[in-house]
Amino acid sequence: MAVNPADSGVFGTLFGSDAMRTVFDEGAFYRRMLDVEAALARVQGRLGLIPAEAAAAISDAAGSVALDRAELAASVRRVGYPVVGIVAALTRAAGTEAGRWTHWGATTQDIMDSAQSLQIRDGLALIRADLVATVAALARLAEAHRTTVMAGRTHLQHALPVTFGLKAAVWLSPLVTHVERLDQLRPRVEMVQFGGAAGTLASLRADGLAVAEGLAAELGMRSPPLPWHVSRDGVAETVGFLGLLCGSLAKIATDVILLAQTEVGEVAEPYEAGRGGSSTMPQKRNPIASEYILAAARFAQALVPVMQGAMAADQERATGPWQAELLALPQAFVLAHGALRHARDLAQGLTVDAARMRKNLDATGGLIMAEAVMMGLAPLLGRAAAHDAVHRACDVALAEGIGLAHALGREPAVATRLDTAALARLTDPAGYLGSTNAFIDRALAAARAVSRA
Repeated sequence: MAVNPADSGVFGTLFGSDAMRTVFDEGAFYRRMLDVEAALARVQGRLGLIPAEAAAAISDAAGSVALDRAELAASVRRVGYPVVGIVAALTRAAGTEAGRWTHWGATTQDIMDSAQSLQIRDGLALIRADLVATVAALARLAEAHRTTVMAGRTHLQHALPVTFGLKAAVWLSPLVTHVERLDQLRPRVEMVQFGGAAGTLASLRADGLAVAEGLAAELGMRSPPLPWHVSRDGVAETVGFLGLLCGSLAKIATDVILLAQTEVGEVAEPYEAGRGGSSTMPQKRNPIASEYILAAARFAQALVPVMQGAMAADQERATGPWQAELLALPQAFVLAHGALRHARDLAQGLTVDAARMRKNLDATGGLIMAEAVMMGLAPLLGRAAAHDAVHRACDVALAEGIGLAHALGREPAVATRLDTAALARLTDPAGYLGSTNAFIDRALAAARAVSRA
């Protein structure tokens, strides 16, 4: 039974990924809790805190116990958390003697937070792999189209010439930074939780720290300086990172949608028969991937304040804020990964129409080069006089529907100083790209660095 479309067997193909749902599936969460219980028993067995035979029995049982969902649901309704039911099932499976050593010195939140940290670790690994693949694909676009000149647009109007390679580099650069952010984030969030009932590990007396550090090593995670039951900055930062990532993906999607408009037609989403079709208009090729990137981004970003609000945990155990994380964290991961998968597919298969870009660039008869002409004339006429001359020529070009170069040739102050060949050079968009190639080179160098890491 799916209520959220991201978890639907139908809409889920658009709003998420099966790989990420597998990481955050309800059953996977329970499995991770059992993994934590097993690891805890093994560590305590090695330290002599529980009998070695009991530790082995608990560890073996954790790997094979079948949880009765109906029984677990009944326990959750009574208790409010699944750990009591899971421990009861594990205790039975381990046997009477060994079972009494299950969950030794731990508290519910230790098990749930540690299980969640394992899920975060796996989720971030999936994000990183697809993020690096998207970076590589955008780098290829930037290199392939570094000289594909097109109209740069500010306020959705022609501004100055750019190249599609630079546009791809602008899409690429924040994603490179997100790879770096992710790598910096992981040590702060891939941490075990083990603090006992009130964060003191009093039940384990002098052995508490040894168990906590051993548990972290056993699970392949970091041991935090102290328990973080009510210090939720790490999980909030994780969802904040996903929100930032979705924002950068939404920028790409927005540009693709605008460039794919019929009247613009400079790019199109990867072609697949029937994709983006309309039930009534056979000619349509809607930007479906970009649309779902935007939808997923909006919802994932809406979860950021939920997680930040959950940081206001009361005293030594939160009464409500922590529980809200259970709703927000898995959905943020699923939606962000779904958006990232769409963006990866866009980057790997985007159709780029260089001829249409050139046609649109020339649509104003060279008016897009007004700044270039003004800057070229300024050393000859002075900046103010050059501005006025070009402004008059632009007015004539617009009024009479002629090209800017032609209109400039009718300006006496210009015609006496620049011949036709010089005007042609000044109005050539490919000659007014500034540091475009250097910017692309910088973006590609950064992309190579994170791809190697």
